[in-house]
Amino acid sequence: MSSDRSRSLDTLVAPPQGSTASVAEDALRRRLNRNRLLATSLLVFMGAVLLGTHLVTQPGFLVRLLRATAEAGIVGGLADWFAVTALFRHPLGIPIPHTAIIPSNQERIGQTLGRFLERHFLTEEVLLRKLRSAQAAQRLSDWLAAPATAPVLAEAVAAALPYVIRTLDNKDLQDFARRSVGEQVQQADIAPVMGRAVRIMTASGESDVLFERALGVASQWLEENREQIFQLVRERSRWWIPRTIDRKIANAIVTGSAELLNDLREPESDVRLKFREALNHLVDDLINSPAQREQINAFKNRILEHPEVKAWVAVVWRKSSRAMLEDLSQPDSKARMAVEKLCLLVGRALATDATMLKHIDAILERFTVYLISWRHEIGAFVAEVVRSWDTRTLVDRLELVVGSDLQYIRMNGTIVGAIAGCCIFLASQLLG
Repeated sequence: MSSDRSRSLDTLVAPPQGSTASVAEDALRRRLNRNRLLATSLLVFMGAVLLGTHLVTQPGFLVRLLRATAEAGIVGGLADWFAVTALFRHPLGIPIPHTAIIPSNQERIGQTLGRFLERHFLTEEVLLRKLRSAQAAQRLSDWLAAPATAPVLAEAVAAALPYVIRTLDNKDLQDFARRSVGEQVQQADIAPVMGRAVRIMTASGESDVLFERALGVASQWLEENREQIFQLVRERSRWWIPRTIDRKIANAIVTGSAELLNDLREPESDVRLKFREALNHLVDDLINSPAQREQINAFKNRILEHPEVKAWVAVVWRKSSRAMLEDLSQPDSKARMAVEKLCLLVGRALATDATMLKHIDAILERFTVYLISWRHEIGAFVAEVVRSWDTRTLVDRLELVVGSDLQYIRMNGTIVGAIAGCCIFLASQLLG
């Protein structure tokens, strides 16, 4: 169990072979090994100088100066080697107190890191200031409006949609959606929504123009189909009624309907005013009448539960999903082109709509504030992740990141020690 956990943590912390992160890790490891070799070689060089000075039988001033310099350099290099090594492990494997600092304090390091992130990074002042200076909404609109962005997004959506469509064909998923979404739809009160939609549609002058055009089309249809209406009247008439009477009845129906439609086309006619009054009454009933709302919702539920409606929805879904998959498989996919055009339109619209950009920035700020409310949990999560890492892997990764720079401490310690030894020797000779 523990070995499996260690392997999974190694996989989590160490990047996969061949990835960009793996290439960067190899470069860091080569740099660490190179600097470690340089620091060790400098220490060995000091040792060689010290050994060489002891081989001289009658050392003069210069030999004694080199000996003092090498001795101090060895002391400085060994001290800094001990200090650097003690961060990651016990020097020479000896459990000296206050060594292997990182492995011995892994949990405390995780807690400190979590608290540091919580108190100094995950704060409303820091994150909101950075978010506002980043102008995220403006960058988003610029990115969407860029000619190179839309094809990339369209290709990504086109590549993902087949998987989504095939997933939605799963029977268990469809049953779950039918149970969850279906219950919500059945419980939804659509009558007020319908009433408000009708009120919005009829409140604008454009709806009156559309209504009048529809009435004109209906009047034209009546005139063009006068003969068919006569045939319908004739088929339903008694055999003993003369054909002339049937034609008069049909003409009366067409003429009366046309007159009614023409009256409705007049904005200030009595019929149009009564129609508006009836429509307003219907809207009020849809919004305020419990009985009307109950009837509308009951009618809605009967439609949803009807077997033929369910079968029709299933057929429509199968045909549309099949058509979508076939379209997405084509090089000139219409869905891909639609997504590409949508991205360009949205990007251009946002670029010229300062109000919408402000709304997007406000949404991002509210979302950021919401995330900040979880900063304690985020800090605790960081601490838990660090605590759960395999100790050997954690030490190896940290040493890989900062170890090469720490080798300069060893080099500097050796050089500074040597310079200090040289100065002390010279000072002692001058004072002596």
